[in-house]
Amino acid sequence: MPTLVTILLTRVKRSQVITLLVASVACIVVGAIAFAATQHVSVGIGLYWAITTATTVGYGDVTPHNTVGRVIAILVMVTAIPLFGAAFAFLAATLTAARLAKLFHMREGPPRGSFVAIYGMHDAVRKIADEVARTGERVVVIAESNLESLPATVETIKGDPTLESVLRRSEPERASRLLIAVEDEKDALLIAVMLRHLAPTVPLIAVANSARIATALTDLGVETTVSVEDLLGHTLAKSIETPHAGDLLLEMVRSPEMVFREFDPPAELIGKTLSSARSIEPGLLLGVVKEGQIHMGVSSDPIIEAGDAILVLRRREELGRHKPARDEPVHNG
Repeated sequence: MPTLVTILLTRVKRSQVITLLVASVACIVVGAIAFAATQHVSVGIGLYWAITTATTVGYGDVTPHNTVGRVIAILVMVTAIPLFGAAFAFLAATLTAARLAKLFHMREGPPRGSFVAIYGMHDAVRKIADEVARTGERVVVIAESNLESLPATVETIKGDPTLESVLRRSEPERASRLLIAVEDEKDALLIAVMLRHLAPTVPLIAVANSARIATALTDLGVETTVSVEDLLGHTLAKSIETPHAGDLLLEMVRSPEMVFREFDPPAELIGKTLSSARSIEPGLLLGVVKEGQIHMGVSSDPIIEAGDAILVLRRREELGRHKPARDEPVHNG
């Protein structure tokens, strides 16, 4: 059904309906005039007869009385009736398509205003889309299938994200963030190349199944890559070394009360070391980003400077106290 809806949404045009309606009216008017002239009745009665004939009502109170009249009736029936039927069919298809599109959360284009665009239906997309939507940002997922399984708060555009026409339809240049989350590694590379061409200034993030593809995506201009292989491997290794490390990480990312944010450092933190800034920041100051690299203050104690960004874990109600950082990646690799 979604495939049928997509076809209807792309092929049903307003101009087609108007053309059919104009042609139908023209056939009725011409048939009415011809009927009135050959049956020696008024044009008003001719219109009445033509309309009842074209709409298949056919009361039978006005009928042709000679061969010419019957030929005119046949012509009206084989032209006006199909034209009217096609016009109403197009209208019905448009209304049905709009209704089904709403049910399936499908759109022809992205929403107005800022939004986060996710390309693909990686296993993690449902969770990612839901979590991002909870922050108040609008989320649009562009994929070929399984869109109906997404939360109702997530908007979708049905289409193959490896096609440039679909990427253009999603208007990536208007998005605040772009995320590539496809299962096929070759598709991820192809989408990255096209998105970097279509939206060169929009921050681009990618989910990679392996560290090798993560490196390749970084080389293609993807600011941030998350390697599932590395993430899972490092998390499990830390859990083995420290049994509760995994629980700590999960608690940090899944807690509904706590959110990660990246900020421009406020004036009171500039010039201070990361360790001293932690006593001033109301949330948990995790690290500082310098030229795209994260420094957590473990092996060194970096000084926070203008142009850096700070990574903070805060309670949700404490957000808004600092200006968000410019659109920069959190980390590479």
